Amino acid sequence: MSSKAKISLEALILQLFEIEAVKFGSFTLKSGIESPVYFDLRLIVSYPHLMKQVSEHLWLASQDGEMHGSPGHITSISSVCGVPYTALPFATCISTDHNIPMLIRRKEAKDYGTKKMVEGNFKEGELCLVIEDVVTSGSSVLETVQTLSSVGVHVTDAVVLLDREQGGKKRLKEAGINLHSVCTMSKLLEILETAAKISHHVAQSVKTFIAANIFSSEPCNVRISLSDKKVLSYLERAQSSSHSLTKRLFQIMADKKTNLALSADVTTSKEVFELIDQVGPHICILKTHVDIIEDFSPDFSQKLKSLAKKHNFLIFEDRKFADIGNTVKHQYAGGLYKICQWSHMINAHILPGPGIIKALKQVGCPLSRGCLLIAEMSSKDNLLSYDYKQATVKLAEANRDFVLGFICTSKVTNDPNFVHMTPGVTLDKANCSNGDGLGQQYLTPRQVISERGCDVIIVGRGIVKANNPLEAAQQYQQTGYNAHLQLL
Repeated sequence: MSSKAKISLEALILQLFEIEAVKFGSFTLKSGIESPVYFDLRLIVSYPHLMKQVSEHLWLASQDGEMHGSPGHITSISSVCGVPYTALPFATCISTDHNIPMLIRRKEAKDYGTKKMVEGNFKEGELCLVIEDVVTSGSSVLETVQTLSSVGVHVTDAVVLLDREQGGKKRLKEAGINLHSVCTMSKLLEILETAAKISHHVAQSVKTFIAANIFSSEPCNVRISLSDKKVLSYLERAQSSSHSLTKRLFQIMADKKTNLALSADVTTSKEVFELIDQVGPHICILKTHVDIIEDFSPDFSQKLKSLAKKHNFLIFEDRKFADIGNTVKHQYAGGLYKICQWSHMINAHILPGPGIIKALKQVGCPLSRGCLLIAEMSSKDNLLSYDYKQATVKLAEANRDFVLGFICTSKVTNDPNFVHMTPGVTLDKANCSNGDGLGQQYLTPRQVISERGCDVIIVGRGIVKANNPLEAAQQYQQTGYNAHLQLL
């Protein structure tokens, strides 16, 4: 054992118990499940000596044996990254004690400054060790790996203070991540029962709870490992997509060499059709706001469908459904616009709960339509939180027969079956700094595609208000598509 780790694992666990970082009783977890054990490892930051001990044990565990065939992994990793937020102090200690650069993964990109999801100095292709406090299902580690992977940083190994033995290690292994642990739940219970800190009955009740709450191993659509491709081509995405509309979209993107969606933010039919005639060959999606068309008629939607067929693009009505199921069902199928009859895809907020997807699906699925869920918005100070984003992803995963992907400002899942579309894209760097004065925040095509891992750039005013919309569309098409090619 290193001279820096002066206490044994047994002593470490007993100290964690003494400061009540490990508690036994009845606790309601975030999932709503009642648990007989709870870990509050955030308390460790108030005990500097213990924090240093935990960090050193983590480091030693990461060096134990061969890490993906690399004995003595100290020389092979270039950086460490703590899963936000409890593991950040541990990663900091490891970084300073062992002189290893540290990266910080944000849970959410900021609306100001660099807007980066990963902070720190790193090189594409470098290897990073992920640090975590507790692993249950492994999802938090996978989220961090996904974010690092989106900027070209590879992860093959993660180390955790406590493995709850609820399926997380197996799920991570199937994703190409080797999990090293300082202590398992079984070992922790053994240490505390031997030291007479808990009774045999308590230990057995925890074991029973763990055995009854194992996270099943879900199919892993993307293995994240050093040898795998970081990004699939649009043609590969088309060939592997499970939804017919997603498959069609990626085929269009591959055939036309474009990831550009035009937001046709004009108010008359004539303006829409003139715009399409100019830029139709350069887009994969036309995004409409049909309720701002002052002279809408059934002829409008019919001509829109004809132009979509002529220029080979999909139609996306940016309706942002957000009401109860019965209401959105009528809004989608009926009324003046009869959106389901002409728009290939729509979008929706999940604020009303799963019922909104169920209702829209009843209308859309028989017509082979699709829906994008709004996981993030490009407006300043919007109220869509990290937890909201995660809930959005879960609802998408539960409704793959209808949900195509997400409206977002950064990649929210590694599943290649879902498409990520980002609004608020500009080539004008001044707009990126200043916004539009009404809360809109902008990103460049390179930031969206290369740095944030999204698939489609949505451009409105950058083309619509340009002196020459055709030239502007061609420039966005080239810039966005080149950003994708550079990732292959």
